[in-house]
This record gives sequence, structure tokens and C-alpha cells, in this order.
Amino acid sequence: MNCHCSDCRRATGLAFEPFAGIERDKLAITEGEDSLMCFGDESGYDTHCKMCGSLLYSVVREGAFVHVTMGTLVDDPAIRPTAHIFVSSKAPWFTVTDDLPPYEEHVPGG
Repeated sequence: MNCHCSDCRRATGLAFEPFAGIERDKLAITEGEDSLMCFGDESGYDTHCKMCGSLLYSVVREGAFVHVTMGTLVDDPAIRPTAHIFVSSKAPWFTVTDDLPPYEEHVPGG
């Protein structure tokens, strides 16, 4: 999804954060764990690169899921955003121009 909440905008410095959500237990750090900075606690935190400061992923929903920032992936992801969420707090200077469904908050039932 593309998240337009003020937290995601602040963390990325962008108008919105494109992310892919997965279960936390499916995320494996295979190398470079010592190059990560985490802000928050076990129930929810943001993980950044120590070298450049980029937001890599966020642990959300009481620690059960991870939102991986799609812009930091090296390979082209097989999935694409399916919706815009939190458009009620989107940047006033940004206009959504694609055909993805917009939601004022979360996707209903999501």
C-alpha cells in the first residue's frame, strides 16, 4: 500500500511511503544486522540504516507484522501497491493521480 500518514511522511521525507506488509516471523536479516538502528519497542519500532538513515522497515500491529519500505529493495518486487491509506492526513501539496482506491484510514477489514 501507499501510506500517507504523517508518521510515514516524516520517516521517509516523502509524500507517502510505499510498503509491503508481511508477518514478522517471515522477515530474516541475512547480513548487516550490526548496521541497523531501531527506534521504539518490541510492540512497534522503525528500523533504519546506520549509514544513510533510510527507513528500511517498521514493526507494527503489536509486533506481529512488518512493513518493508519498497523503495529500499534492491530487486524489483513481485507485488505492487493496491491502495492509498490514511489519505485523510496526506500532504496538502500532494495530489493522488493514479487509479488505486483511496481510504481515509486503514483499508476496511485490514
